[in-house]
Order: sequence, then C-alpha cells, then structure tokens
Amino acid sequence: MTTRATHRLQLFGDRDALHAVAVATVACTLTAGLVYVGYLVHVWRTARRAPCQPEHGECVLLFGKHSPQGRIDRDFEARLDRAVSLWQQRPPSHVVLLGGGAPDEPTEAEVARTELFARGVATDAPLQLEAQSRDTLQNLRNARSLLAETVYIDGVRRRVTLLSSRYHLARCALFARQLGLDVELCAAETRLQLGPRMVLRLAGEAAYVCWSDLGTRWARLIGHRRMLARVT
Repeated sequence: MTTRATHRLQLFGDRDALHAVAVATVACTLTAGLVYVGYLVHVWRTARRAPCQPEHGECVLLFGKHSPQGRIDRDFEARLDRAVSLWQQRPPSHVVLLGGGAPDEPTEAEVARTELFARGVATDAPLQLEAQSRDTLQNLRNARSLLAETVYIDGVRRRVTLLSSRYHLARCALFARQLGLDVELCAAETRLQLGPRMVLRLAGEAAYVCWSDLGTRWARLIGHRRMLARVT
C-alpha cells in the first residue's frame, strides 16, 4: 500500500490524468473561467441540498478520511456519527467501510470499524471493509466489485447510499454514476456551514470535479478507451 503523498504524485504524473488536466485547463481558459464557476456552483448546491436522512439507506458506503496513526479529524468524526445515527433510526442491511492506508498504519476502513464499535454499533453489524483504495474513485470501483453479488435484487439494481462530508458528495456522486451505480446521497453534517476553510474545500472539490468530468466527456468524444476504462 502506497503512502498518500506517493499515490498523489503517481496520479498527477499519469499521462491520462495530465491529458484530462490539459482539457479542463483549455476549457476554463477559453470560457474565462465560467466553466469552473459552473462546477463550483454545482458542488456548492450538492453540498447545501444533500439530505441527512437517506430515502432508502439499506446499503451504505461510508467514505473514510485520512487518519494518520488512527487519529480522526472532525470531518471523519461527523461521518461516523451520522452512520451511528442511521443505525439507531433504521439499521442498514449492508455497510461498506471505505479507505486504505499507509504501510504499517491502520487503514481508514479499519479505523472506521473501531470507531463505530466504540460508538455502540454491535460487533455483529453487517460491516464489510474495502481497505485497498487510496482515493474516491478507487473507493467506489472496489466497492462496486464487493457489491457485485448484492447490488441486484431479483434483477433490479439496488440503490446505494453514499455517506460523506457535504463538500465531498458531488465528487462521490460523479464517480459513482460513471461506474454505473444507482446512488442517493447522505450528508454527514446537519447543514453546510460556510467559512474560509469550507470555501477552500468547495473550491478544491470543484476543480477536481471539473477535471474529472471534462476529461471523461472528452475521452468519450474522441473514443479514448484507455481513459474511459479508468473512470467507468
């Protein structure tokens, strides 16, 4: 398992990723930044409007967060607290804890399991760990493989609940739908609280969503199979 920094360097050094960055940069430049503004508004609206209570909530994907040496921050804590709240109101039938980790450290999925048990979730709860991924796209690709036998019921595709921080949900939804999952969103926080830190978070997520979405659209337009295979 690579470290977080190494994984990011590998990602941004990948030629397909650089290709997508170039496409997004050209699109934003030619529109004087309006394309980016559109994605920023989308990320903000998703963060603001996402419900705290899922309509279905039977199969939940709980996104982890960087937790060096098992230490969790406020964002990760809010995700865990929301998961516990869902259990108290209507226990899910299947929960996948997402997230790998650096060598010789507990993975994000393992940290989430430990913290959920500490918060009163029963040790026999239907938890499944996906502990090999280092980013959101890998989270969802691996989860899709784990759910291959349970995501369909009587031939009908099962809706999956994505539980994460508000600022992160637009990216989660984009990748999940690209991977063919039927999803609903569940926000960790009760409401979106804007401040300097959150504005920076939303701006960064908008850049990421812009890069990923425009790169994918461009790959479809030119029939670039290798690029599409990375996100579908």
